[in-house]
Amino acid sequence: MENNNGTFRYTYSAEQQEEIRSIRKKYLPREPEGMDKMERLRRLDRSAAKKGTAVSILLGVVGCLLLGVGMCCTMVWTQHLFILGVIIGIIGIAVVAAAYPLYIRITRREREKLAPQILQLTDELSKPE
Repeated sequence: MENNNGTFRYTYSAEQQEEIRSIRKKYLPREPEGMDKMERLRRLDRSAAKKGTAVSILLGVVGCLLLGVGMCCTMVWTQHLFILGVIIGIIGIAVVAAAYPLYIRITRREREKLAPQILQLTDELSKPE
């Protein structure tokens, strides 16, 4: 903004204003009641899959480790632990194979728990004001 000889001149930068808004947003207190409904809806949707993802990743890692131990037993200690290694490896494969169905089951159950809240929010958001 400049004031020269009775003339008024203003320079506006939408990019700068957006940057100011984004920086300001970082420092505002974040409370669940203060959140807009769309943000709450996004958070609920993301939270539905978090538990299933964590459990399936943990199960997949454990299964991979069991498979690796089984392979180690069959390749390194071939005389004594071959059969045990095959059994451990098959158990590891079964655990890895169970990770995805478990993810689906847990995620479906979490979505069923969150369905009333999500449906209420979507109804509120879809109503014209």
